[in-house]
Amino acid sequence: MADEKKLFKVTIDNITVEVEPGTTILNAARKIGPDMAPPAMCYYSKLKGSGGKCRTCLVEVAQGSTADPRPMPKLVASCRTTVMDGMVVKGITSEKVIDARKGVVEFLLINHPLDCPVCDQAGECNLQDLSYDHGAAGTRYQFPRRTFEKHDLGPYIQLHMTRCIMCFRCVFTADQVTNRRVHGILDRGEHAEIATYIQTALDNDFIGNVIDVCPVGALTDKTFRFKNRVWFLKPVDAHRDCPKCSGKVQLWYRGDEVFRVTARKDEFGEVEEWICNECRFEKKATKDWVIEGPTKVNRHSVISANHYLGDVHKPHEIEPKVMGRPPRLLMDIHSVSQVNRPNIDLSQLPGPAHSDDFGTPDAPPQLNNK
Repeated sequence: MADEKKLFKVTIDNITVEVEPGTTILNAARKIGPDMAPPAMCYYSKLKGSGGKCRTCLVEVAQGSTADPRPMPKLVASCRTTVMDGMVVKGITSEKVIDARKGVVEFLLINHPLDCPVCDQAGECNLQDLSYDHGAAGTRYQFPRRTFEKHDLGPYIQLHMTRCIMCFRCVFTADQVTNRRVHGILDRGEHAEIATYIQTALDNDFIGNVIDVCPVGALTDKTFRFKNRVWFLKPVDAHRDCPKCSGKVQLWYRGDEVFRVTARKDEFGEVEEWICNECRFEKKATKDWVIEGPTKVNRHSVISANHYLGDVHKPHEIEPKVMGRPPRLLMDIHSVSQVNRPNIDLSQLPGPAHSDDFGTPDAPPQLNNK
């Protein structure tokens, strides 16, 4: 039919997906699922002009297209590179990509302080997750780290410039979501920083959204600062009739107390709908909201601790489908502990496991048939 759009077939880590022309490699990978999507520290689908700055989403294009099967000579930023029909892309299946991401993470952590124990972003920090997956045990950087003068951004937002990775998300948010931007990038190179030129407070009605888009702990909520850890809180979906925004938020409870209010985010950690400062900072009582129910939290998130909803199932492993082999184990627990014997299947025991189900190195294990 004439109205049907031509779709491009692109293969990403041995999985083929059909997407519309003009789709970036990153968004094509996101169509497969969050486990297959390259990490993104600066790209934000709802912010025009974002992407292409952090280089964490680098991928290898092993085949440019069906018409031109030559590989691209260098790794490319998946958030800025559009797909072609027949393109073959390697992400986690490429040793070059894994090595490049490790180098990018090392670069991002050059000046980033090791203050996760006191940072409010801990537990929901993209850089924390990225450094866990691709970071090194130590640093080779031997020079003094960057320091900045403190800027007072008003009563709601706290700026920690030493944590900033210069992703520009907050600048794009202020420029596109609010009607007045007063902060931006000052200076160049290593001296570049997020600041206001004349120490102006960020007081726009929607400026609180810069907290939600920040991938690290550079911009945090002063009304929530140092009050609690996110994994002790329970996120709940709620809404209210707000004249300024959609009023659809997440309330973060501990007991009966609302510790903070944030915008709802999708599976990629991006804000679904922007919310105003009144909803975010001033409405922190249950009576102000219509409660919809507990938020569905990703099983892999630390926030999901003790908050599972519905059927609890084992997370899906992507390695066998992508890599063509089972996951590599660092060690065989059976040979190390000599306790959990290979011939004992705990899931098949009729009741709770006991010591005689495992046995000792001197005595063979016996199945509990009680």
